[in-house]
Formats: sequence, structure tokens, C-alpha cells
Amino acid sequence: MTTSIAERAHELTVARRPFVHATVVRAQEPTSARAGDDAVILADGSIEGFVGGVCAETSVRAAAMDSLRDGNTVLLRVLPEDSAEFPETPGALVVVNPCHSGGAIEIFLRPVLPKPLMVVVGGTPVGTAVTALAEFLDFEVAHSYEGATAVVVAGLGRDEERAVREALDAGVPLIALVASNTRSAILLDTMGLSIEERSRIRAHAGIDIGARTPKEIALSVLAEIVREMRVGGLTVAAPKKPAATHAEAAAFAKAGPEFVAGPTLPVGPATFPIEEIMVPIGETPARTAVDPVCGMTVVIGPDTPHGVVDGEDFWFCCPGCLKKYTKA
Repeated sequence: MTTSIAERAHELTVARRPFVHATVVRAQEPTSARAGDDAVILADGSIEGFVGGVCAETSVRAAAMDSLRDGNTVLLRVLPEDSAEFPETPGALVVVNPCHSGGAIEIFLRPVLPKPLMVVVGGTPVGTAVTALAEFLDFEVAHSYEGATAVVVAGLGRDEERAVREALDAGVPLIALVASNTRSAILLDTMGLSIEERSRIRAHAGIDIGARTPKEIALSVLAEIVREMRVGGLTVAAPKKPAATHAEAAAFAKAGPEFVAGPTLPVGPATFPIEEIMVPIGETPARTAVDPVCGMTVVIGPDTPHGVVDGEDFWFCCPGCLKKYTKA
């Protein structure tokens, strides 16, 4: 990994922007790539770095989009059209690239996804235990509600209504209230919640495991949150820009195209389902098209060869395919 790509990957990670790190692990001549060449591919399909010529890069960008969507690593093998068969296996993908100059390239694609954010409210023993266990489970414990996957309210009677209200207003999809059934009911009944708001609150949070100690209660609460992320369809929206609240994001979305919804992506390091991730201002979510000549999937971008035939738009993997199709 070159210093510049390493620095760029660090910047993207700190900014909580999903990307794929692509590394050439084997290159068979003739090819311009060499083992160790690497690049990052962003959610809008743009690529920074070098993993081969334009034909290999086209295959890498398309495979990277799939890697971001499912959160899985991929060993991509890009072969010329007349190459010997190479069977696909779990975790491996073979692409026969008809415009590839020759030789085989194997590229390892690793999606780097933002950790799910969690806010813990309350300096109680339960709150302290939740914070410690959440970090162990690879959550990122934050202080801002914006972009949070879940908020655990563990004040045990202190500032609970304020915390629940702020989390609801920030659009947090799951709010776990650590309180008894009776106290939870009294608190929520006095707040005048809508049906939608009430659906996001887990009163008397936690799976029933007979928990008694603060650590056991923390375990039960986090088990419920993980269950919702794994199988319950818990959705999260990553921040559109630093310091933007969900209310601001909604206002911007109504006002114009400055913010755009990106592709469906998981949150790392585990493949937690996400309904929507926002890409930053200035980026457009990647779109793909199929080259009508060679059948390759290409990521549509400003540099993708493009032609209009009979009023219909077509995109191509290389200028050669464009020339063939527009002459036909």
C-alpha cells in the first residue's frame, strides 16, 4: 500500500465514508499492473490509485460496487477473452474482459465500512457497562445523535425524557430505554408520542436473560440491538455532511440536489443491513450499465465511453466497443 493511498484510506475512514481498498496480488504479463499496486474506490464509483489499465479498472470498479453493497471481500480475477477457464469459488469472482490486453490480474477487494454509531446517555453503572461492551463489539460510541444507529438511555430516572426526545428529533432509528415496564409506560405516556416515534423506542430494553448486575443488563440491551441489526431490519442513515442533523438533511433534500441518497450498503465491520447511506455533497451514487458489445458491466462516470444510438444512451467499457457499436 503506497503512502498516498494509505493516507487517503485513513482520511476516508475518519470521515466515515465507505470505500473499497483494492490491491493487486498477482499480475501476469502482458499487463501494466504489478503486484502491490493499489487503489481506493468510493461509493460514487470514482477510483483513486492504480490497479491496471482502463479495461481492468472497469472490471474493478463494477466489482467494488457489489462489494460495498454486500460488505464481503472479493478476490477478482480479470482474464483476457481467450484465457483458460478459472472456476468461480466462494469469495472469488472471475471476469473475462474482451478488451483486456492479455495476461491475468488478481485483485483483492476489501470493503471498508463505517462502524455503527451508538450514543449512551447516563453515567450510571449500566451506562458505563454498555459503553465498554459496545466498544468491544466494534460499535463507535459517539456523543452526537446525528447518524447514530442506536441510543441507549440509561440515566435511571435522570434526563430520560430529554434524551428520548432529542434522539427522536435526530431521527435515530432505535432508542433503548433502560427502565422498568411501569416507569417506561409512565414516561412514554406523558410525552405525547406519535405511532412512528413510539415504534422506534424499546421500553424496558433488553432481551430477557434474567439479568441482574449492570454488566448483565448491558449484555441484554446490546443483544437486542444486535438482533435488530442482524435480523430485524434496523436501518441507519450515515451523515450527509459533518455536523448536519437529520432535520437539516431533510430540509436540504427538499430544497435541492445538494444531498443525494446513495446505494444500499452495510455498516462495518459486520454486515449489518442499511436501508440508505448518504454520500457527501458533490458526489453522485454510482450507476452501472451493460456494454452492448461485450456484455461487461461498467460504472457510469464522466470518463466512461458513451454514445447515443437512435436516441438511446449506451455506455461502453472502452473506446473500441464504442466504435464498434456506433458503426454498426
